[in-house]
Amino acid sequence: MQITDVRIRKVEKEGKMKAVVSITIDDEFVVHDIKVIEGEKGLFIAMPSRKAGDGDFRDIAHPINSATRDQIQGLILKKYEEVLQEKE
Repeated sequence: MQITDVRIRKVEKEGKMKAVVSITIDDEFVVHDIKVIEGEKGLFIAMPSRKAGDGDFRDIAHPINSATRDQIQGLILKKYEEVLQEKE
C-alpha cells in the first residue's frame, strides 16, 4: 500500500483539532476527514468517525494493524509539519 497524496486543511480556530486531512491510497482510494489532534503527548491522528446511537464515536474507516496506523500517522504528521513551515 502506498499513500500517493496527502492534503492538509489547517483549522484556524483555537482548540485541540489542528487540521483535517484527506489521503489517497495507490492513486485509487481516498479517505477524507482524518483529524490531526493535539493531545497531552503531542500530535496524533483520529480516523473518520460518526456518533453511534449510544453516544460513542465509531471509526468509519481505520487501519487493521498498528504498523499501518503508524505509517499513515507518520506521513500525515510529516506533511502537517511541512505545511506549518510553509506558513511561517
